Amino acid sequence: MCGIAALYAYGSAAPPVAEEELLAVREAMAARGPDGAGLWLAPDARVGLAHRRLAIIDLSDRARQPMARAGESPRGSKDAPLSARDGGRTRITYNGEIYNFKELRVELEAKGERFATDSDTEVLLALYAREGAGFVARLGGMFAFALWDEGARKLLLARDPFGIKPLYYADDGGTIRIASTVKALLEGKIKDTAPDPAGHAGFFLLGSVPEPHTLYKSIRALPAGHTLVVTAGGVETPRPFFSIAEILRDSVHVRGDGGPPLASALRDSVARHMVADVPVGVFLSAGLDSGLLAALAAETRGAGLEAVTLGIRGFQGTAEDEVPLAAEVAGAHGARHRVVWIEPEDFANARADLLAAMDQPSVDGVNVYFVARAARAAGLKVALSGLGGDELFGGYDTFAKVPRLAGALRGVPCARGFGRALRVVGAPLLKLFARPKWAGLFEYGTSVADAWLLRRGLYMPWELPEVMDPDLARAGLAALNLPERLAADVAGIGEPWRQVQALEMGWYMKNQLLRDADWAGMAHSLEIRVPLVDATLFARLAPWLGREGGPGKIDMARVPGTLPPALFARPKTGFKVPIREWLAGDAAESEGAGSLRGWAGLVYRASMSRK
Repeated sequence: MCGIAALYAYGSAAPPVAEEELLAVREAMAARGPDGAGLWLAPDARVGLAHRRLAIIDLSDRARQPMARAGESPRGSKDAPLSARDGGRTRITYNGEIYNFKELRVELEAKGERFATDSDTEVLLALYAREGAGFVARLGGMFAFALWDEGARKLLLARDPFGIKPLYYADDGGTIRIASTVKALLEGKIKDTAPDPAGHAGFFLLGSVPEPHTLYKSIRALPAGHTLVVTAGGVETPRPFFSIAEILRDSVHVRGDGGPPLASALRDSVARHMVADVPVGVFLSAGLDSGLLAALAAETRGAGLEAVTLGIRGFQGTAEDEVPLAAEVAGAHGARHRVVWIEPEDFANARADLLAAMDQPSVDGVNVYFVARAARAAGLKVALSGLGGDELFGGYDTFAKVPRLAGALRGVPCARGFGRALRVVGAPLLKLFARPKWAGLFEYGTSVADAWLLRRGLYMPWELPEVMDPDLARAGLAALNLPERLAADVAGIGEPWRQVQALEMGWYMKNQLLRDADWAGMAHSLEIRVPLVDATLFARLAPWLGREGGPGKIDMARVPGTLPPALFARPKTGFKVPIREWLAGDAAESEGAGSLRGWAGLVYRASMSRK
């Protein structure tokens, strides 16, 4: 886990890359990489790469970045850092972990490749040299990188299939600027910081900024599972190499083939995610997902796994207290269990730092911020999270309620038009008695995509002019075109359950949960790994998911055979903190701050104040 930056002045009239700008962008990400810093600037100053390092695999200085591919110069020493060796024609700055890099390395060595480090970074350079940009489809893990090919005068950007690792860019028509965070890019020489209406509207619709938008019109996110090529001719259109929707559309369930490979797929994924040259711990709650990871990680590692649990003092002794069950799971697997209790004053004291750590506004992530802080205080650099289990195995109530709602109203004649009229008339009354967005029940209840938006939405489209600048809201709604985008993402996916899965993975998980895990972990220089968000795991199980005989969360949790029965009996509560209560008790906050919508407003205002 690291922070990366790159600048490429591809236009002939563009000014050369300034080292000071590259350094400013890099140092804005210091928390992402406290173990080292590197910078490379081409002799002609047309391109530069920078890196902040959190050392996880190959802790030696030889693995530092930016890294160059070794040449054949006789002056090159195998013991020298690759970045210092002659003959390098490709260089990379890379953030992430490639869990199958050892297998890829063995394959490359059989073809004559020589390696000077034990890092996964060097494997990326060797693969590119042999296979070109298509090599990204072979990578198992989480990654975002910028690779400079001197021979082709080409910059290649890539981001992992699910978007676990962030990558943003700003193109002014002559220079492209790249970084791991939006805030880092803003430390550079970006002249246009006008708002992106779609990003602002998207935040209030969903509680997070939907990619590829950001709060700034000039800054875009590279879509998950895409590459982007920049040459002297300009910035090309991002190209996909992975699609959640395509896998759900194309995977075929063949009956009688032995059933889903659930146990082996889960064990393989957890084992891959344990690859590191530093200890790997686990976030442990009373949920099935984290219990599964603790059990399988203990299988891989043996006794002594570090498990970290966040205890909420206000929940202690209630049904929402996760500590007793987490302790039971830890004890059953020989884990060293660390419990960190959070009080309301801890939130109050950390709130300014927490809001500052958010790269983009989000209504979630508070829980991850505190458990990541606890894990880092325990001496960990890496922790496993159960994020993704609900999306993979249908753990949210949206998987049942959204198809039911869409199915009930789909056959009602003129339901959408009638619903729109009913909403206009009934919305003022619903503000007094219920959640205002449910005024759209009939208008947005006729398809899975619309029903999902109704269920997941923080606000509904017609509410936005009341909570943000009306002109910005209207422009944002038109540019975002959210209902049509949601419908396009589920087109061709037959089963409603799998349509919900595509939306949960492609919108809620990617834009909120994974992004929150990144900023909250990196605020404390902690790498958060998500074994249940894995392209290989997803592809292996996809033919059965949501179909007859397919695995659910209970089946998932039974795989180790060692989790206590009480874990299965406990009602689902989610990994949460009582943020509404904490805010409601703060007299300094405005009216309504004790609600999720109130927290959203507070987060948004904090983001705008840092512009």
